[in-house]
Parts: sequence; structure tokens; C-alpha cells
Amino acid sequence: MPFRFGGPDPAGDNIRCAGQYVELPEGRYDWIHLLTAAERRTEDTVALHFAGGEVDFEPLRVSDFWARAHAAFGEAKAFETPVMHYPHHVQPRVEALMWSQRVPVTRRAPLRGLRLPRNVAIHLFAMTLQTAGEPVAERS
Repeated sequence: MPFRFGGPDPAGDNIRCAGQYVELPEGRYDWIHLLTAAERRTEDTVALHFAGGEVDFEPLRVSDFWARAHAAFGEAKAFETPVMHYPHHVQPRVEALMWSQRVPVTRRAPLRGLRLPRNVAIHLFAMTLQTAGEPVAERS
């Protein structure tokens, strides 16, 4: 699954999930693909907001970012880093994992937004929306 990932930015390169609302290009999607990491094996819920005012809740499960971890929830390993990056330093010889996880969109209605969970242990780096055929929009 393609993701567009920005370069270094003083504001950071990811979102710590704290209940943010992400406005999406309104459309009918089958999957929301997420490039994620978690500070522990983490399970929570995202809210899918539709054009008609309906809201569906779907699970978001993300495995631990520690390199020795395994995909506890069946997600695909997106990549592994050779060092761990923290907000104020880099930890050498400590690898980290990033996961490609997906959330189903089961309602057959135009989706317009996504409410992230209130769980700062989940980090979101990129998002791709997918219809039945192929990706139609990317967010980074």
C-alpha cells in the first residue's frame, strides 16, 4: 500500500492519537490504511463519520514498536529502523518497527471524517484511503 511520508519537520513526523478529528476527502471507501507504531501492544477504537451524520466505530489494533515484537494483530511490518528516535535524542542500537494496519469501512455511504482514539500510545504517521479498486487519496 503506498503512503506519502514527509521529510523531517520541526513540528514532528507523526500524530500521537489524542481524539483528533481528521477531515477526509468525502467519498466511498472500503479501507483506511494506516502507517502506525504503538508504545505497547495497543487496542482502541476509531470513529468513522459519514456525510449523513452516521458514526460507526471500528477497532484499531497496533503492535508494539520494539523490534523484537511480533505482529500481535496480523498487521504487516512496514519497515524497521536501525535506531530509536525520541523527541530529544536518538538511541543507537535500538531498532523500532512501524506497522501497516487497516480499518474497514463497512457502511456504504460517503465517509467524511475519522476521529482518532484518545490513546497517546498510538502514533499515526500516514494514512491512505482505498476503494474497491485502488488507493484514491493519500494523507500525510
